[in-house]
Amino acid sequence: MLVFAVIIALAAYADVGLTRSQHVPPDILTYGLGLGALVLLAHIAIRRFAAYADPLLLPCAALLNGLGLVLIHRLDLVAPKAARADATLQLAWSAIGVVGFILVLVVVRDHRRLQRFTYTSMLLGLILLAIPSVLPARFSEVNGARNWIRFAGFSIQPGEFAKVLLVIFVAGFLVAKRDALALAGRRFVGIDLPRGRDLGPVVLAWLVSVGLLVRGRDIGMSMLFFGFFILMLYIATERLSWLLIGTLLFAGGTYVAYHLFAHVRERFIDWLHPFAHAQGSGYQLVQALYGFATGGLMGTGLGNGRPDLVPFANSDFIMATVGEELGLAGLMAILLVYVVIVSRGLRASLSVRDSFGKLLAAGLSVCLAVQVFVVVGGVTRLIPLTGITTPFLSYGGSSLVSNWILLALLVRISDAGRRPAPAPAPRPDDAMTQVIPL
Repeated sequence: MLVFAVIIALAAYADVGLTRSQHVPPDILTYGLGLGALVLLAHIAIRRFAAYADPLLLPCAALLNGLGLVLIHRLDLVAPKAARADATLQLAWSAIGVVGFILVLVVVRDHRRLQRFTYTSMLLGLILLAIPSVLPARFSEVNGARNWIRFAGFSIQPGEFAKVLLVIFVAGFLVAKRDALALAGRRFVGIDLPRGRDLGPVVLAWLVSVGLLVRGRDIGMSMLFFGFFILMLYIATERLSWLLIGTLLFAGGTYVAYHLFAHVRERFIDWLHPFAHAQGSGYQLVQALYGFATGGLMGTGLGNGRPDLVPFANSDFIMATVGEELGLAGLMAILLVYVVIVSRGLRASLSVRDSFGKLLAAGLSVCLAVQVFVVVGGVTRLIPLTGITTPFLSYGGSSLVSNWILLALLVRISDAGRRPAPAPAPRPDDAMTQVIPL
């Protein structure tokens, strides 16, 4: 499967070169050896430290990472030199991500130990989220959203790492409080409502999400954090009332923010009426929609479209590039790869024996699924436009490294769930038992 993933990426890379310049790119060997070496190292680490892990997780991630390199390289060919993302730099970030993947497997030998750091994870996650909001705009603002840390030419998006820490916190918290959240409460109009004092975690998550929406101007991260928290709460308690309460809280907070803050209102207006602002704030979304229409069912082919007309096509709008040049068929194929990763993560959640592992695997899988939904939903105008990246596919070091770490945790949990139970130790009585022939 790993060889197949690398071959697909190299074939796509060669296709771009043949389309743009009628010859195979001379650096294809560099990319092939680089990507092949990275996935080989990750495979060796799994065989050494998580031998029973799910065999599909790594190949799916390697395929997405490889295709992301191809798409970034394709966009670099037509972008102005000052605006190029540089696929070589993305390959370097991939190497850092794989190193992080291996370190997690080496250090976290038992995922249950992470439960000890439940509140430490919460504290670190909230600090990472808060830092860009308190920094001056020149150190934290990119494209209107204050969710970065920028210094001396280096930039990092701390929210990408905060999401992993907060999933660990939520899993540990729900394991400790699950019975109270699931059983206590009263029934009203056919709906099981929780006790007032149990609403504290939901209110805290709501406040953090709305704070990101207002202070950081980051609709994507606010939807991501609140979405995976409410879904994890539902998984832990199996109570639909939590979904209802969460939806009402988020809708209410968004409604208030819409009327109080101009930047939130502008996002919603561009979502509802993009063509009315096609030459202004709605330009990016309109160009993406034109790209999808141009791609049709089978796409224009790699290198034949004009995805460079879409601003930030290599990061936030890389799915528009996929839709134009690979068409609906290619877009659905890539989404199916994400479905495989999420489904295998949920399968690991079902197979592992401890409650913390179940919630952690489910939370990591749901977090990945919500992020893909938020990105694709925004690009296709299903929901208001957001500013987060597509996991493994988009240009950006923070996103790539954090998702490799997320994948490593899923690999660790799947290894624990698939590992055969140790054989019971022989009892002393069995060693002394003798069979006397008749």
